[in-house]
Amino acid sequence: MKNTADNIYETNKIMIAGQIKSSLQFSHKTYGEAFYTFVLGVERRSGYVDEINVMISERLIYETPLQTGDFVEITGQIRTYNETVDGKNKLNVVVFVREILTNEDVVYYENYVFLEGFLCKSPIKRTSPLGRDICDLMIAVNRMYNKSDYIPCIAWGRNANYAETLEVGTKIYIEGRIQSREYKKKFDDGTSELRKAFEVSILKLEEDSEEPWDEEETLFE
Repeated sequence: MKNTADNIYETNKIMIAGQIKSSLQFSHKTYGEAFYTFVLGVERRSGYVDEINVMISERLIYETPLQTGDFVEITGQIRTYNETVDGKNKLNVVVFVREILTNEDVVYYENYVFLEGFLCKSPIKRTSPLGRDICDLMIAVNRMYNKSDYIPCIAWGRNANYAETLEVGTKIYIEGRIQSREYKKKFDDGTSELRKAFEVSILKLEEDSEEPWDEEETLFE
């Protein structure tokens, strides 16, 4: 895949390759430019397939329409936005496409994320059902036009123990992969609903405490 290490989007970079699992759906239009969404399946070494929501501009698919079953390579960014559902804020996580390549002859999977951002909520340490240490993080990553993406991340093992000690406002660098995860949401009336969460699974975590974070936007509740 093309190396994008020298572009201006270095603070938020994702490179994924996989198979398109759904047809394109119209999302919205901004300044006359239409955007569409689809689901990309990215298989792990274990065989589990992460189903990632992807957003793409009509400009990138005008000459080469995408079809379900196509294998594609994508370079872009992780974007997040809030959606109000039943009076509550829901965080949506998508991969925003900047470059896309199709290749019918080479079928492979790739999943790499690099983030440079600031810890904007206190870390939450917990233990998995199998007894493994886990730590949930929320990272604010700045982008153009004074906006930020608030990206959920998860650390494991020793990274989780280290992440637990970090303070809100700490600048950190993360390498990992984006993943999907199903879970059951339980309600007060005893019912439950199967939902899907998206997060960055951290493989490498590094702290840079020299630059404090100044929150300029209101973080969702």
